[in-house]
Amino acid sequence: MKFGLRLRGGLLATLIMFGAPVVAPVGAVLVSSSALAQTVQSISVEGNRRVEVETIRSYFKPGPGGRLDQGAIDDGLKALIETGLFQDVKINRGPGGQLIVSVVENPVIGRIAFEGNKKIKDEQLTAEVQSKARGTFSRAMVQSDTLRIAEIYRRSGRYDVTVTPEIIEQPNNRVDLVFTINEGAKTGVKSIEFVGNNAFSSYRLRDVIKTRETNLLSFLGSGDVYDPDRVEADRDLIRRFYLKNGFADVQVVAALTEYDPEKKGFNVTFKIEEGQQYRVGTVDFRTTIPNFDPTTLRSFSRVNVGSLYNVESVEKSVEDMQIEASRRGFAFAVVRPAGDRNFDAHTVAVVFNIDEGPRTYIERINIRGNTRTRDYVIRREFDISEGDAYNRALVDRAERRLKNLDYFKTVKITTEPGSSSDRVVLIVDLEEKSTGDFSVSGGYSTTDGALAEVSVSERNLLGRGLFAKASVTYGQYARGYSLSFVEPYLFDYRIALGLDLYQRQQLSNSYISYGTKTLGFSPRLGFSLREDLSLQLRYSIYRQEITLPSYLANCNNIPTSGAFNPSPAYAAVNGIDLTSTNGLGCYSDGEASLPVRKELANGKTLTSALGYTLTYNTLDNNKNPTDGLLVDFRQDFAGVGGDVSYLKTALDAKYYQSLVSDLVGLVHLQGGVLNKVGSKDLRMLDHFQMGPNLVRGFAPNGIGPRDINPYDTQDALGGTKYWGASLELQMPFWFLPKEVGLKGAVYADAGGLYDYKGPTTWALTGETTTTQNSNCTASTINPNTPGTCTGLVYDDSKVIRSSVGVGLIWASPFGPLRFDYAVPLTKGKYDRTQEFRFGGGTSF
Repeated sequence: MKFGLRLRGGLLATLIMFGAPVVAPVGAVLVSSSALAQTVQSISVEGNRRVEVETIRSYFKPGPGGRLDQGAIDDGLKALIETGLFQDVKINRGPGGQLIVSVVENPVIGRIAFEGNKKIKDEQLTAEVQSKARGTFSRAMVQSDTLRIAEIYRRSGRYDVTVTPEIIEQPNNRVDLVFTINEGAKTGVKSIEFVGNNAFSSYRLRDVIKTRETNLLSFLGSGDVYDPDRVEADRDLIRRFYLKNGFADVQVVAALTEYDPEKKGFNVTFKIEEGQQYRVGTVDFRTTIPNFDPTTLRSFSRVNVGSLYNVESVEKSVEDMQIEASRRGFAFAVVRPAGDRNFDAHTVAVVFNIDEGPRTYIERINIRGNTRTRDYVIRREFDISEGDAYNRALVDRAERRLKNLDYFKTVKITTEPGSSSDRVVLIVDLEEKSTGDFSVSGGYSTTDGALAEVSVSERNLLGRGLFAKASVTYGQYARGYSLSFVEPYLFDYRIALGLDLYQRQQLSNSYISYGTKTLGFSPRLGFSLREDLSLQLRYSIYRQEITLPSYLANCNNIPTSGAFNPSPAYAAVNGIDLTSTNGLGCYSDGEASLPVRKELANGKTLTSALGYTLTYNTLDNNKNPTDGLLVDFRQDFAGVGGDVSYLKTALDAKYYQSLVSDLVGLVHLQGGVLNKVGSKDLRMLDHFQMGPNLVRGFAPNGIGPRDINPYDTQDALGGTKYWGASLELQMPFWFLPKEVGLKGAVYADAGGLYDYKGPTTWALTGETTTTQNSNCTASTINPNTPGTCTGLVYDDSKVIRSSVGVGLIWASPFGPLRFDYAVPLTKGKYDRTQEFRFGGGTSF
């Protein structure tokens, strides 16, 4: 690319004024030093085609008296050159001292084209370059565009890219601009190493950062593509990780990157100086604010004596304390933490200093970059507004909330001086990103068989911050659809309103003899009580019915005349063979259990229930936790109308703890109780059904009370009480690359499901001594007395079920997968086992 040299402005004028000889290259300007001062109107313009004469003259600003001196001419010359409209500008002396401005205009760009680009579309590149079709051609701008295109490719990991601009001359002073691109191959990260890490292994630290090593499955993601910005961000992630684990002196000295031409990729090395690990020695509160007792903020501290020093806990404590002080009327209170290290004892004495800060108010909140999201959606994430006292803790909270919305690529809040010294302007800079998702999901499990789902969702519907999702599921044993809608700010309060409409169909399979159809609607309200504590209130109304193959219900109404079809109990008493072909085969093909047939006879049942869930979550990572506690406590009360009534209570608690050498321990506790409310009996369908979700090694619905009549399908009846406890140790496979995502697990489970309280008797119409209920037993039937008899025979032993097993956990690009092999150690006589279990799914 060739560019003409221009000798500009004051240097040229100075050389002329002192009589120095000047050889002007192309584009240089010669002005006679003897030129007299002129007026703007006396300037003559030559060579212009598109730019008006008056426009060119307007760049020459006259001084007092309307005259142009040498300085004004010099400034006009520079201004014309800097417009980028002209290839060449000359100022000459004409007859009578007249100034003649001779210009050669830059061509007009007819079209802009890109050749060789396959990975980035024309539309994306067109939006990035400054040169525009029907705009003025500028060689400097073309050079800048060339560099910009190369930078875009480098950001996507293609460092071998070359961009060559080509200018094609066209008639009428027009040109076509073509950028020829050789994209090159992606430049990946071939290795990631850590130097100086003693407390945590390199394997563990690779889980902290976002950059990944290139492997066979890297084509499914972009984490292995070298990005200097991401590597720099990883330095901060490593530092934050150490600070959360007590290493207050940690420094990530450098992130060294080196290109390996043989491997055609980068080697990244993080140099770490860990320092000591500290625990909290003491926690104190001090203030200089009159009439303010700092110890009243102790309950808002998340820092505990004896615990590991955690900078994140200190920061959250500062935020909570500062907000509380503001609520108490101390709007300008500032909480500043300080830590005094004891190097010998390895402790930190934490002091929270509460002082009066500068009296600064927020003048305006300016939002920039939100091309789609409405302003009010962003502003409602602030707990402060124009005119309020400036509170840095609330600003930081707003920034964190905006990032958590997942509507924007980047969020940054800065301050600028306001109209006076006690005023500031908040600048919110955003970059929008796509918030719509279309996914096709597939999976398979030993419980539900093959399953596929198609869903469409939008997290920021119409730019109003609304969530909507529609999905359709079709599988081997499960089918249905669902529609969901969430308004996160109901009536401008931080209360989320959710609406769910769903229809589900569960088909009979090897674990249950019956199918169910459910159509329901559920509105819910969600409250965030704290960052780690949330509450959900819900109402559910759904209609449910049981479906059965005809051969499992063909003995429900035994005729009083005609073919003789005795019950199994009667047959047992009288020695009748029900499998014979003499017209007695009503039960030879099996019969559904009494509670199932009762639900079938009841038809469609309506359930109306109120419920709530209280969730406490301190997990460090919701997808792959290694530390923290997750507790769910839920209750549902059915009986607000409808056909059933009960009170169902359940607790689920998981505690993760990082152990040594990247081992993670998990303690999982479960429990639940179902209580009868009022006079309505409990249905079998409302009971808890348990299997591998409670104790691995057992089949779905394989635990607990079961119908044991040999002529029935021996369905699981469920129970009203259950408990479960599990200990699990998860460990990585150190010999495999971290990016493979494989972990192993060993575990021991124990639990139990007891106390069936559903229907046990059912009188069939038209019964006689020879047509008793098919579930009567020899011990309860009286062949001489027609009518009702005790029909259900079931096992409800209180034995503890237990098992041990191993598992393989794969955080695969196809979704989370888990394989378990468990061996039951203790079980009930009629329990059903399933030693191998597999489940997983994906979105693609």
